[in-house]
Amino acid sequence: MENIVVELKRTKGNVHFEAVSADHPAITVPFDYTPPLGTGDGLAGLEALVMTFSGCVSTAVVGLLMRLGKHVDGYSVRAEGERNEQPLSLRKILFHVQVTSSDVTSEDMEKVLQHAEAISPVWIAIKGNVAVETSYQIS
Repeated sequence: MENIVVELKRTKGNVHFEAVSADHPAITVPFDYTPPLGTGDGLAGLEALVMTFSGCVSTAVVGLLMRLGKHVDGYSVRAEGERNEQPLSLRKILFHVQVTSSDVTSEDMEKVLQHAEAISPVWIAIKGNVAVETSYQIS
C-alpha cells in the first residue's frame, strides 16, 4: 500500500496555506486561521478534521448500507466538534446522520455505525483522543 503524500505551501498572508494531494493535484484545499493571525480565508485545522471524519465515516456508512442491499435515496450529516480551550484541541464529535430510505431500519443503522467505527481509518486514528457521539434519523 502506498503512502499518502500531501504538499502544503504558504501562499499569502501570515498563515494562509494551500494543500494538495499527490493523488488529486487539481484539488486544492485552503487553510488559514482567524484574524489577526490569519485572514479567515480557509479552513482551520480542526474544521478540516471534522470534515474529514464526516466524509470518511459517511463513505463507510453508505457503502455498508449498500452492501446490505439497502436503498439510500438521500444522505446527509451534521457534525459538530466540541473544542477544548487549553490546549486548543477537539474533545468530542457529535455526528448526526439523516438517511432517506424506504428500507433502512434502526437496526441497520446501529449495525453500520458500529461497523464504521471499526473500519473507518479516520475514526480509528482519533479513537482514544476524541470522543464520538452518533445519532441518526431515518425518513
